Amino acid sequence: MPGLDFVNPASLPAPVGPYSHVVRIPPGFEQIHVSGQVGTASDGSLPPDIEGQAENCWRNLEAALAAAGMEVGDLVKTTVYLVDEGDLAAYGKVRARHLGAARPASTLIIAKALVRPDWKVEIEAVAARPPAP
Repeated sequence: MPGLDFVNPASLPAPVGPYSHVVRIPPGFEQIHVSGQVGTASDGSLPPDIEGQAENCWRNLEAALAAAGMEVGDLVKTTVYLVDEGDLAAYGKVRARHLGAARPASTLIIAKALVRPDWKVEIEAVAARPPAP
């Protein structure tokens, strides 16, 4: 995203995944905070597997961004809550498909549980973009 400054300082270890250590948002940029999105589809269904739930999480996040006039390339920070460490690789594949070349700052937490026991993953995010002309 033009104007955003994605930084990986040489004084820090290289990121262990597809993210940036620091994202600087210039003054005047519009920012949004997206509440945690879970794996429930718009029709209320919930896939039983991590791949299906992660796919729905990212679709829901993309829909929330679109509602605010933004897209995945505008993400500056994601926080992911995953309840099973064994699902990390499968989740990562879905994440990579949706993020493409985007490298927002990122945190992933292995949590004991989410609000509903059948939820396997939840993603919250911050996005920013230049003000509209």
